[in-house]
Amino acid sequence: MGPWAIAGRRRIFAYGVVLFALASIWCGLAANVNQLILARAAQGLGGALLTPGSLAIISASFSQQQRGQAIGTWSGFTGITSALGPVLGVGWWSRLPGAGSSFSQPTVSSVGLGNLLLASAGEPRRRCTATGLVGALFATLGLGALVYGLVESSTLSLSHPRVLSTLMIGLIGLSAFIFVEGHSCSPMMPLTLFRSRTFSGANLLTLLLYAALGGALFFFPFNLIQVQGYSATAAGAAFLPLILIMFLLSRWAGGLVSQYGAKRPLVVGPAIAAIGFALFAVPGIGGSYWTTFFPAVLVLGLGMAISVAPLTTTVMGAVKERQAGIASGINNAASRVAGLLSIAILSIVVSNVFNNGLDQRLATLGLSPQVQQALNQQRVKLAAAEVPPGLGNTLSAALDQAIAESFVDGFRWVMLIAAGLALASALVAFLMIQGQRAQPQR
Repeated sequence: MGPWAIAGRRRIFAYGVVLFALASIWCGLAANVNQLILARAAQGLGGALLTPGSLAIISASFSQQQRGQAIGTWSGFTGITSALGPVLGVGWWSRLPGAGSSFSQPTVSSVGLGNLLLASAGEPRRRCTATGLVGALFATLGLGALVYGLVESSTLSLSHPRVLSTLMIGLIGLSAFIFVEGHSCSPMMPLTLFRSRTFSGANLLTLLLYAALGGALFFFPFNLIQVQGYSATAAGAAFLPLILIMFLLSRWAGGLVSQYGAKRPLVVGPAIAAIGFALFAVPGIGGSYWTTFFPAVLVLGLGMAISVAPLTTTVMGAVKERQAGIASGINNAASRVAGLLSIAILSIVVSNVFNNGLDQRLATLGLSPQVQQALNQQRVKLAAAEVPPGLGNTLSAALDQAIAESFVDGFRWVMLIAAGLALASALVAFLMIQGQRAQPQR
């Protein structure tokens, strides 16, 4: 690639840095949820320029032999900076007056609009911009409606008209997105890239592995804070060992592809991660972090460290060098969509398991209809459900225990499902990723 192309990528990267920084300030100053959603959408757009641009620069600046370790270093610094978010955001920042809710609202907008535009940020186009906009709108509509329907089904039911209609709109929107991308002269997600078996396998692996990770990252803090009694700061720091392991091993992991080929680390890494997810399902209520969740975090960190950098290197090596930005964008979009859908679907699982477990435990306590009705109104809060006031200490303690144990049941299901998804991603790597190191096309 010539100097002009690299300069263009750097310019796009700089625009992304500025936009993301300004949007982050906007998030902090947001006066209500609507402003926060708009600010998060702007963050998504900034991130859409940042991530593919940075990886495209790396791809164009390093030789084939050095690229794996360079991407590994990129992954390591991405991970270590991500560690500051939970510690400062969940812990320290949430304790400041008026700051507790600044980043507490999940937003479909930032994922549906911003992160899906990742696929078009790597290499800007000068023609067919209207078609690209139509594709982005269909993607946003499809994902937004699909996630909304899944979230609503946890409180209504899958057969409810509102849920069915939004799920149908979501499927139609995503189908329209695929159709538009397949017939566009300048698609933001070129479907021709998926003719590569390795590229398709790497993105399917990403979808499965990051769906597992997204569910674990979402429900783990609820378990720590609402059930185990951790402080917000301690819960935010619980994943620090994972991030530290990924940072320390990232450069080594980035060189695995050149030494052993892509398939081996992408089979071994997710398989180890699956063991880590399964270990999260072992602890009950109480106990020291070091003997309960730390071993799971340690094993999961090792598995993810072996997986992340080789996965990114494989994606970048499976396409032509000039398409590196687009390939990176598609892969990042896959990871974001995986987390989004995972949380929506696993929330349904947790809700059903929690309610079934709570019903079984309450049936043994002989509660009055009034107490039962009061508890039913609290079920939507899951582990944060409040025991009705005025009950005796013994009954109140029994109800608190029943609520906590019921949530742990749901948490265990999440982690076992995550382990299954990780194993499925290892199987995908075994079947679809080529054994030798991917040679970037010119």
